[in-house]
Amino acid sequence: MHTKYLAFAIPLFLVFMGLEYFLSKVQGKKFYKFKDTIANLNVGIAERLIDCFSIGIFYFYYDYLQKNLGFFDIKSGVFAWIALLLLTDLLWYWYHRLGHEVNILWSVHIVHHQSEEFNFTVSARITIFQAIARTFFWSILPIIGFNADMISIVLLIHGIYPFFTHTRTVGKLGFLEYIFVTPSHHRVHHASNEQYLDKNYSDMFIFWDKLFGTFAEETEEPVYGLTKPLKSYSFLWQHFHYMIELAYAFKHAQTFKERIRIIFGKPETLDPRIREELEKRFIIQFSEDHNSKRVYTYVVVQMISLLIGLFVIIYFLDSISLTSQILWAFFILISLINCGALLEQKRWIIYLEAIRLFIVGVLIQLNYPTTEIFYAIAIIGLIIIAFAKTLKNQYFKLIFG
Repeated sequence: MHTKYLAFAIPLFLVFMGLEYFLSKVQGKKFYKFKDTIANLNVGIAERLIDCFSIGIFYFYYDYLQKNLGFFDIKSGVFAWIALLLLTDLLWYWYHRLGHEVNILWSVHIVHHQSEEFNFTVSARITIFQAIARTFFWSILPIIGFNADMISIVLLIHGIYPFFTHTRTVGKLGFLEYIFVTPSHHRVHHASNEQYLDKNYSDMFIFWDKLFGTFAEETEEPVYGLTKPLKSYSFLWQHFHYMIELAYAFKHAQTFKERIRIIFGKPETLDPRIREELEKRFIIQFSEDHNSKRVYTYVVVQMISLLIGLFVIIYFLDSISLTSQILWAFFILISLINCGALLEQKRWIIYLEAIRLFIVGVLIQLNYPTTEIFYAIAIIGLIIIAFAKTLKNQYFKLIFG
């Protein structure tokens, strides 16, 4: 598989996001908010980055299951492809439904529902934890007998399709509403309106929801996001807050039965006061209007750089040494954390900046291993350490004003 060509999905999806933004302006709608969009893209960049390292693992996992545990050896053919697509979507339905009904699975899926907007950038809210969880459901496919190549192709199609259902610019689509999952159907799924909760789990074919009694038609304007909004743009808090809430509840549970209920029970049974307690403990900030234009500019510059960097890494992955791959991946992850922390004006971002500078220095030395480069980097490092306090004050003055 020539996975490097997947890099072109980045500019392609960005074009569609730009078109959606332009169309929303033409329609007089405000479908994009700056902080929300940055938070969505942050999650998406992290997932695509980790995909560079995990996609091969998933492929060989499916290949191993099919060759060692597969009941059949299903060959490529029209009926085989149709059956595989339908089975993939059916398994997704049950993964997705259980992802909303079981706490441990909701902890990896909740990130996808945190946005209070609904646009193409929301489709990027997939994490590696969700990818791992759904892979266990799709493990049935190779055990039945579908080979890894067929599964990978169908999963690629199955992953692209829902991108286009995350939009408010498209209304209802006539007879297609009876067969496929449309933007209207998926708007319902992302809504926190009482009548829309736990509805429309399907990914491609809406008839699974109609068959299993979870279908709801869009009849009023959806309100998007969680029933208890997160109100944080922290990259780390968005990913791990519910896992931490579960761990906290598990630790303070009195009985074994109560602990089992916390892990495998429904999300609505978890005490909402736990998050409030943890937010106080971790000083989660609910800031909306205190950022300067300098912060926004700096975040935009970083986001553009990260998207370009992600494209380069995916496309040239095979020609980059493993050490450099790990360092670049770490640099990007630190930068994603930095973007979220900037939007919440966290002062510890200065340490993230120091880590990023250190990584850049190591990368330069690795790629240009000369004595002159080493001494130049060392001198720059000593200057930064010597004037650390002054540089820190100037940095905050420049960024926050």
